[in-house]
Amino acid sequence: MESLGGILKDRIARGGPVAVADYMAEALGHPRHGYYMTRDPFGTGGDFTTAPEVSQMFGELLGLWCALCWRMMGAPERVVLAELGPGRGTLMNDLLRAAATVPPFLRALEVWLVETSPHLSARQRQTLAGRDVRWTADLAEIPDGPLLAVANEFFDALPIRQFEKRAGQWRERMVGLDGRGELVFVAGPPCRPDLPDAVLEEAADGAIAETCEPGRAIAARLGRRLDRQPGCALIVDYGHARSAVGDTLQAVRRHRVHPVLEAPGSADLTAHVDFQSLAAAAMPARAWGPMGQGDFLRLLGIETRAALLARTAGDKVAADIAGQMRRLIDADEMGTLFKAMALVSPILPAPPGFVC
Repeated sequence: MESLGGILKDRIARGGPVAVADYMAEALGHPRHGYYMTRDPFGTGGDFTTAPEVSQMFGELLGLWCALCWRMMGAPERVVLAELGPGRGTLMNDLLRAAATVPPFLRALEVWLVETSPHLSARQRQTLAGRDVRWTADLAEIPDGPLLAVANEFFDALPIRQFEKRAGQWRERMVGLDGRGELVFVAGPPCRPDLPDAVLEEAADGAIAETCEPGRAIAARLGRRLDRQPGCALIVDYGHARSAVGDTLQAVRRHRVHPVLEAPGSADLTAHVDFQSLAAAAMPARAWGPMGQGDFLRLLGIETRAALLARTAGDKVAADIAGQMRRLIDADEMGTLFKAMALVSPILPAPPGFVC
C-alpha cells in the first residue's frame, strides 16, 4: 500500500508545493493514512501524554468548573456539555464522575463529543460505556441551548499556515521537493500574515510567523453562539498569551521530537496556540485569561483534592499522586507553558478561577 509520503510527493510533483496547512491536514487527517485516523496516540505506550492521562484530578476539577459555571448561568434544566477533541474519553469520564456529586447538574447535562477519528471514537465508546453520550464530527451539529464546552489540547493540533520574512517581505512557507525528490520547506508567494502590524514590523528577516485559520473559525463559531445563548467554553492548551513570531511547528513520536517532514502520518504534528488570536476571533464573547494551567488548577483546589486522595492511600500511591500534581502545576512541567482561557457570554460574570 502506498505511503502518505508517497501520495504527497506525487501530488507536489504534479501540482507544485503545498501550504504547510495542507501538509499538516493530510498528515493528521488523511482518511487512510492520517495520524489520528489510524491509532490511539495517548499515554506511555503511545506518542504523548495529555493532562487527563496524567491524573484523574484534571478532569475532576474541570467537572467542578463546569458545575460552577452551570450555577452561574442560573442552573438551567438542560445544558449542552460538549468536548472538542476528546482523546480516549478519559477527561469526560472523570468530569462526569465529579458531576455526579451535584445530581441536579448531572441530570441537566446533554453530553456531546466532537470527534473526527473513527478509531478514537471507538475508544471513547469503550471508556464511556453506560453513559448517555452523543457523538458528532462537526461542532455545527451541536444542538442549541445553554452551552458548556471544553477543549483540552485540541487547538494545538489544528493545521497552521507559516510565513517567512525575507528581505523585508513576508512569503508563505510551503512544502515542496528537493533535487532528490524528498520533502523540504520552500518559499511560496508573497503573503502578509493576518497578525498585528506591530508583531510583523518588529520581526527580523528569517522570522517565522504562524496563523491557524481553523482555530479562529472555531473560536468565532463559539463566540457567536455564546453571544446568542448563555454559556462558557474552557480552552486548555500550550502556547503564547500574546501574538508573536516563532517557528513552533513540531512533530512528536514515541515521546521524542521527530523531523516534521519525515514519514508523514507516523508522528503527531502540533503548533503553539495563539490565545490572543482566539480571543479576538471569539468576540463578542468575552475572553478571560489566559492564565497558567498551574495557577488555574490551584485556584480550583487541586492541592486539596490531592490531599484527599492521598489520605486513604498507601505511601507509594500518595507519592504518585503528589508527582502527578507536580506534573500538572509546576512551572518546569505543564504549569506555565499550558494555559487556560475561558470564553463566556457577555451577560455573564467572570467564570470560576478567573478574576477581573
